[in-house]
Amino acid sequence: MPTPAPSARRLTVVKNTAPADKRDAILRAATRVFAQNGYFQSQVADVARVAGVAAGTVYLYFKSKDDLLVSIFERSMREVIVEGRAALDGVDDPAERLRRIAHLHLGRLGKDKHLAVVFQVELRQSVKFMERFSETFLQDYFKLIRATIADGQQGGAFRRDISATTATKIFFGALDEMATNWVLSRRKYTLAAEADAVVDLFINGVGRR
Repeated sequence: MPTPAPSARRLTVVKNTAPADKRDAILRAATRVFAQNGYFQSQVADVARVAGVAAGTVYLYFKSKDDLLVSIFERSMREVIVEGRAALDGVDDPAERLRRIAHLHLGRLGKDKHLAVVFQVELRQSVKFMERFSETFLQDYFKLIRATIADGQQGGAFRRDISATTATKIFFGALDEMATNWVLSRRKYTLAAEADAVVDLFINGVGRR
């Protein structure tokens, strides 16, 4: 009996998966395609081919290519927020909480280069996308960071003469830039290894004097 071609085997596997798994497989394929080809140069047919499904199947789960990009962002941010809250649960020290956030942020992107490229490059190609994303899960993520900084200020660990909102943007901005530099750098290194340096430099700036 002849062995099915790789594309045929992939199609059979996806056909036999549950709807939630199929949706996840399509999102993973979209992440890879957008990262490798660029969002605007990619087509839904490209995603379908990598996922091993017909193009029409993609539209059963997603309205458009834009919907795919939005779904990648929302799924990832939803997972980050859930993992972040779990990582901070029961941790009172604000410095340790920031350290855990930093390791989660950089560790998650550092273990998936395709996802990192989509987040750090492709999502930023459109003001429309950036405005939409800033109004959704990104605000929830900022609230997680801001609450940690505000607690540190109230407890006397961090300076109170700095706005917690401003400090949140600075902290996020530092992590964001480290991730972007990792994506663009030709040097091979572990992104999560940079987390402690970011936190230490930040705390030395906001720490109470």
